[in-house]
Amino acid sequence: MMKLYDGGVYLVDGTQLIPDDENSSAALAAAAGQATSKEEAAKGTIAYGILKAHNTSGNMQKLKIKFDKLTSHDITFVGIIQTARASGLEKFPIPYVLTNCHNSLCAVGGTINEDDHMFGLTCAKKYGGVYVPPHQAVIHQFAREMLAGGGRMILGSDSHTRYGALGTMAMGEGGPELVKQLLSQTYDINMPGVVAVYLKGEPAFGVGPQDVALAIIGEVFDKGYVKNKVMEFVGPGVKNLSADFRIGIDVMTTETTCLSSIWETDEKIREFYQIHKREEDFGEELHPAKVAYYDGCIEIDLSKIRPMIAMPFHPSNTYTIEEVNQNLSDVLADVEKRALVSLDGAVEYSLKDKVRDGKFYVDQGIIAGCAGGGFENICAASDILKGKYIGSDGFTLSVYPASMPVYMELIKNGCAATLMETGAVLKTAFCGPCFGAGDTPANNAFSVRHSTRNFPNREGSKLQNGQIASVALMDARSIAATAANKGRLTPASEFGGSFTGYSYHFDEKIYENRVFDSKGVADPATEIQFGPNIKDWPKMVALTDHLVLRVVSEIHDPVTTTDELIPSGETSSYRSNPLGLAEFALSRKDPAYVGRAKEIQKVEKAREAFVAGESQEKPCSALDGFHDVMMTITEKFPDAVPEKTGVGSTIFAVKPGDGSAREQAASCQKVLGGWANIANEYATKRYRSNLINWGMLPLLIPAGELPFANLDYIFLPNIRKAVEEKADTIEAYAVKDGGLTAFTMTLGELTDEERQIILKGCLINYNRV
Repeated sequence: MMKLYDGGVYLVDGTQLIPDDENSSAALAAAAGQATSKEEAAKGTIAYGILKAHNTSGNMQKLKIKFDKLTSHDITFVGIIQTARASGLEKFPIPYVLTNCHNSLCAVGGTINEDDHMFGLTCAKKYGGVYVPPHQAVIHQFAREMLAGGGRMILGSDSHTRYGALGTMAMGEGGPELVKQLLSQTYDINMPGVVAVYLKGEPAFGVGPQDVALAIIGEVFDKGYVKNKVMEFVGPGVKNLSADFRIGIDVMTTETTCLSSIWETDEKIREFYQIHKREEDFGEELHPAKVAYYDGCIEIDLSKIRPMIAMPFHPSNTYTIEEVNQNLSDVLADVEKRALVSLDGAVEYSLKDKVRDGKFYVDQGIIAGCAGGGFENICAASDILKGKYIGSDGFTLSVYPASMPVYMELIKNGCAATLMETGAVLKTAFCGPCFGAGDTPANNAFSVRHSTRNFPNREGSKLQNGQIASVALMDARSIAATAANKGRLTPASEFGGSFTGYSYHFDEKIYENRVFDSKGVADPATEIQFGPNIKDWPKMVALTDHLVLRVVSEIHDPVTTTDELIPSGETSSYRSNPLGLAEFALSRKDPAYVGRAKEIQKVEKAREAFVAGESQEKPCSALDGFHDVMMTITEKFPDAVPEKTGVGSTIFAVKPGDGSAREQAASCQKVLGGWANIANEYATKRYRSNLINWGMLPLLIPAGELPFANLDYIFLPNIRKAVEEKADTIEAYAVKDGGLTAFTMTLGELTDEERQIILKGCLINYNRV
């Protein structure tokens, strides 16, 4: 079904793979009829060409990228614009689309969600942007329909910003990276590796895009095979996939931890642009050069993939549905074993009650969002469910078309009526089910979803309240087959009928009549509409000569997600209020974190007041026991005085930052006095970038070496000098038992700009005018 190559490969004429080994030169000469160096062949990838066209540095090893367009949704754009405003924003320099698909329900905190929407609308007018009202489209569907273009690059503040199937290299990053683009700065990265995803064959009956995506994720995630690389989809199998099918695979590449994705394009993609009334944006077909070199290769026989399921609590925990049904006891035991780690034993968790008469029954089905809400997915679900009924027991099925144009076509072709007749509920475009703000299951319920993630509690349950529900990811087709059997887990390959193959017709008037588009013309006279929950970022100070850090959370899970660092769900409504949102930081993973962080932050606030002459109170008196800590430190480092020594918190996690691009996973720590993270590695580039952009040190310590524990203090002497002088190692001391225990850490590679941001204290300070 799938093969991962141990090293690089050459692709000749888009069809022939030649491994990079001792025989590759002869094989290349025979296949290509020409000699090609690896360096030249590496320039033959689609990715290289697009990156080169957008690079402003003149050095293809050290990229400084300027994007063509930006996009955000309503739990990110307020913070982004507030940051940019604090840095001198006057006008959006490139098209910036503000969508409203996350805080759409306006059901939490009174007026605060709609206040954010009005903030977005008035900012689109003032600065020259585009505003998509709630319920019109989820962020990525609007981008596919209206923004993508062949050879373009788009940056979005959502991790599933992926439009590679349409010939657009798109990246999802934390908000500060969009701020840089708004301030006409650049996205700075080393030239990423490029991995070929070589497709051959065509999907078997009943197999959908989510099945292919989950098969890939299950194969590569744990191996880190594509981490921070570009996945380039090539090979003869590409032509056997529709545009919608490719899009459905592409959006899930985020779950592999890759940097971005790009696909070959052809007449099917040209037709997509034609349908959406903008054929000119297709550009030219994208293909690798006659000889292209890739840093790795995933070879996939599409015909061998079967309907898949990702069991809790990660998209990489994959099985075929047949495997689950045939080995229920073993699979469920493994999930329960994983739960002991993911849930920290906070609640009892078992799936054995879902087994009835030897069959596994689920409680809920959801087809939604940027992954599941596409036209073909929902039409296929309609075909499977036609003439069936989901029943009147506990099982429920909700379907969320990804945009109003998709919804309109489902109404016109009868699929909407077919689904509603079964007992399914059709809802408007909304991302809520994906992050715990819609269709949260009952306690102990099990949901199967064609959405993007199934992290612990992401569906909205709260461990701190004794609740647990869980999610498995499946394709819309198998969800429909399961619904047709009233919740009995069923692969779509068992569907005995046929698929209609509906044609899609895009109604552009829906957006023309409702979306505000400034056409890039700013109106400086427009007054921004604020609400009482929209707050400015608090003041943040520059990095001091020395640092005293207190470890206030210690997490030893193999991976820590951004959902665990700052929970999603109803907390998303508070993302326009930095201090208000920070109250929820690590609330599901380590409920004591906020209180501990605030304790040590009192010392820093006292230090700042003392240094400014606003208080005569010594900082040491702000927290019991801190005086003794400083006495131990100053005995060896007498210049660790308040004027030179900042005080803050840090967390330790083995591998933090998997999942969402949300900057708040870092900023919430920052506004609570966080000055660093310590990790064995960072799960994603975007989380590490968020730490840096909020002025936090992304410290690294080798696995197995932990000379400190939770609530210990760590002293970093001359840390400012170490950052300035690009020191290879960071000198550190654990303050224990009245003494100092030396150890070292590293910061990893930092650009000159990133060093300056850390030195200044945050991106706002770096840009402040």
